[in-house]
Amino acid sequence: MAEISLRRARTIIRKALEAGQAQQMRPLSVVVLDAGGHVKAFERQDGASPGRFGIAHGKAYGAVMLHMSGTALAERVAAGPGGAAFVAAANGVFGGAVVPVPGGVLVRDGKGHVIGAVGVSGDLSERDAAAAVAGIEASGLSAEA
Repeated sequence: MAEISLRRARTIIRKALEAGQAQQMRPLSVVVLDAGGHVKAFERQDGASPGRFGIAHGKAYGAVMLHMSGTALAERVAAGPGGAAFVAAANGVFGGAVVPVPGGVLVRDGKGHVIGAVGVSGDLSERDAAAAVAGIEASGLSAEA
């Protein structure tokens, strides 16, 4: 199975931050996790609040551990009590580390395998997701937001 190299993780971050600047987003924090949920790389723009790491990490962690994007997790919660219960149970299993909102984006290799996730926090969740997608796609990988 392929993995996200440090070089590619840095490219994802750089391109996500560039996309955020081009769209005049608020200061962003971007984290790249490998397929096991471990931090590969992280950056926080000047002016981004320090708590953004935890949110970005939680978005990416939920995505990679459940193989569901943050958008899909948010839709599950919004679908009703069953979906909300699933996400709450998953959050219990993962020690409260899952943040089920857009901005947690799965990273897939050329064969469609999940090789990690990117979490972005700092602006509206949908805009965070767009920055993550831009970074992933600019690195030559596929994104599932």
